[in-house]
Formats: sequence, structure tokens, C-alpha cells
Amino acid sequence: MAAIVRWLRKPAGRRTIVGYIFIAPFMLGFLFWFLAPALTSLWLVVHKWNMIAPAEFVGLGNFRNLFTDKLFWQALKVTTAYTAIAVPLGMVLAFLLALLMNAKVRGITVFRTIYYLPSIVPAVSNAVLWAWILNSDFGLLNALLRVFGVRRILWLQEPEWALPALILMSLWSLGGGMVIYLAGLQGIPNEFYEAAQIDGANAWTKLWHVTIPLMSPVIFFNLVMSVVGTFQVFTAGYLITNGGPQNATLFYVLYLWRNAFLYLKMGYAAALAWVLSFIIMGLTVFIFRGLGRRVYYEETG
Repeated sequence: MAAIVRWLRKPAGRRTIVGYIFIAPFMLGFLFWFLAPALTSLWLVVHKWNMIAPAEFVGLGNFRNLFTDKLFWQALKVTTAYTAIAVPLGMVLAFLLALLMNAKVRGITVFRTIYYLPSIVPAVSNAVLWAWILNSDFGLLNALLRVFGVRRILWLQEPEWALPALILMSLWSLGGGMVIYLAGLQGIPNEFYEAAQIDGANAWTKLWHVTIPLMSPVIFFNLVMSVVGTFQVFTAGYLITNGGPQNATLFYVLYLWRNAFLYLKMGYAAALAWVLSFIIMGLTVFIFRGLGRRVYYEETG
């Protein structure tokens, strides 16, 4: 004990204690909010448990049930379609918006703030707002379409329109991606554009051969984060459509939540969660392998 006290009195001992204090929040969060739930889900995935009766060991039975579950395949199809459309559309529009917001004009900070604000509005508030906008009877979107002579669209009642409506809603939060793109654009040295100007490059050539290559690390980051985020979409499908109509907006995480907390199939829900983890990891590896080598990183030194 005395040796420990003497060690703590030394500068090296005090620095060590301070270091442990600083890393304690991360370590505790990792242990209680990641490692413990992950280990618990590993136990659940091989058991059948409804939180009431004793757990029953089923081995890989939960995974075998996935192959014959039509709603599992429907949820996977809906989420994949949502990702395949919302991610490219959102990234392109956010990038174009960032190009506009990068202009050096008076009052541009006001417009940047206006476009960014929707991305920090709570998800539940966004859902309530868009439920009103998409309302087929008195919604703002149908009122706007009527001005142009377009018939009333049942955005949230017709299966063919429900998913496009939620994709449209996802574009409301372009401001988050826009800010990241804007930071990247403002980090590009002006010398590159001056050199391109001397070579006779026009605006399109500068965009294609200067801006986009130098922005590729930012574009790559937004791509990975967008894919991961859209595969975990939940709030819109839960609050606005509740997976309907006819399971047209049954997102994967919504189906996982139903199995866990409505049907009390905790083992099956854990299997769904692990499958989702493998899907996201597989997509991330595919993106890194397929597009990572095309990303331009400035060499240092």
C-alpha cells in the first residue's frame, strides 16, 4: 500500500491516474453500451425467449427461420430500395447545394443557416411535420400540386407512393451533408483554380477535374455514413406509416423492433440485428474495396 502511495506522489503516477480518468467515460460507455449488449445478443441469438418463460436453446434455428420469413425479405427489399435511391439523390443534391452556399455573396451565412436548420430538428418533430405535408386531404404538397393541375395523390395510403414520399422526406435533412461538403470546398486552396484558369479551363472543367477529385475524401465519407444511416432508418416508417400500406414502408429496423417488443421474439430479433450488422459491414467493405482506391489523398512530406 505504501508503495502505491509513493507511486501516486510521483509525476508519472499522477499522469497515469489523470489519463485513466479521461478515458473512463469512453471505456464505461464501451463496456455498458456496446460490449455488454453485444454479448447479450450473442446469447439471445441461439435461444428462443419471450422475456416471460425460461429461454429455450434453439441453436441456429433463428437464422434458419429467416429464409422462410416473407416479411424479412420484404423489409430487406424496402430498405435496400430506400438506400439505393435516397443515398445518391441526397448526396448529389447536398453537393450542389454546398456549391451554391460556397459563393462569396452578401448574406450567404443566412442562407447556410436556413438550409442547415432542418437537419438539427428532432426526428419526431420532422415526422409530425411531414405527416401534415403529405396528408392527402389538406397537406401542403397536394395543395401545391393542385396549382399545377395535378390530381390528388394518396402519398401515405397507396403502396406505390408511400416509399417515394419517405424518400422525399429524407431530402429535408440535406443540410447536414451540405455543411460537410461546404467545409471540404472551403479547404481547397485557390491556387488549384488559378492554375486551371491559366490553362484555359472553364467552370465545368474546374468542377470535374479540380473540385470533385479534391473533394473525393469528403464524398467518400458522406457515402459510407449515408449508407449506414439509411439501413438503420426507423422513425419515419414507425411514426408516419407504421410500415404500411401493405408493408410498402416496412423498414428493416422497424421489423426488428416489432419482433423484439411487439411479438417478444427476442432471439429472432437478435438474429435480425446480427444479419443487419453483417449486411452493413459487407457494404462498407465493398465500398472501401470498390471506391476507396479512387479517393484522392494529398501526399504529405
